[in-house]
Amino acid sequence: MKVVILAGGFGTRISEDSHLKPKPMIEIGERPILWHIMKYYSEFGFHEFIICLGYKQYVVKEFFADYFLHTSNITFDLANNKMEVHNNYSEPWKVTLIDTGLNTMTGGRIKRIKPYVYNEPFMLTYGDGLADVDLHALEKFHKSHGKTASITTVNIAQMKGIMEVDNDNIVKTFREKEEGDGDLINGGFMVLNPQVFDYIDSDDTIFEQGPLQNLAADKELMSFYHPGFWQCMDTQRERIKLETLWNTGKAPWKKWKD
Repeated sequence: MKVVILAGGFGTRISEDSHLKPKPMIEIGERPILWHIMKYYSEFGFHEFIICLGYKQYVVKEFFADYFLHTSNITFDLANNKMEVHNNYSEPWKVTLIDTGLNTMTGGRIKRIKPYVYNEPFMLTYGDGLADVDLHALEKFHKSHGKTASITTVNIAQMKGIMEVDNDNIVKTFREKEEGDGDLINGGFMVLNPQVFDYIDSDDTIFEQGPLQNLAADKELMSFYHPGFWQCMDTQRERIKLETLWNTGKAPWKKWKD
């Protein structure tokens, strides 16, 4: 199953860094948060990624083009115009980088990668959030119910999309958070069947509005509740929180060995 990552937005709420690079390339422990997300998925055996790019997409492309320069010890033999990489390990990743447009909304970005998922179910997440979601359990849950979409839900008081879920885990409604809410929110880490593309109209479609609302209305959106760690990176305070967890060896999402 391929993993689609939304990494094309402007990241205006963390503008101290995002004026230089797209938000998914802002670093946690000297590695982009995008790298952390991919390492996490890879630990569960998901190695094929489709990354939806837009704002400053060249930064992401250059990172992968020069991946060994960013992650390895290297000797440059300038006299002989040679480069020697001193480790034998490489990530088991296949990474497809897609220009989904500078001003395209989240739904439009998803629509544009339709040719790359080959009419198969795929995972989807945002390029600015980390968690310790059990991805194998999420995949199993999605296959068990036969609906179009599964979305990881978390209970946290932030200004995110709100979902109302019944006792059968069917999402009844999807709406933006209002004052006084303390309900489940959209935590990303979704699994989607190809039928989801039928819910997206154009580049201007915001996935978290029309498509998710209509999936909920059609009883095609299922909630996978995650009670564990989840943290987005919308602000510098949140980035510092993630950085502190990483630097102190307490990052819940770090499942891999160095």
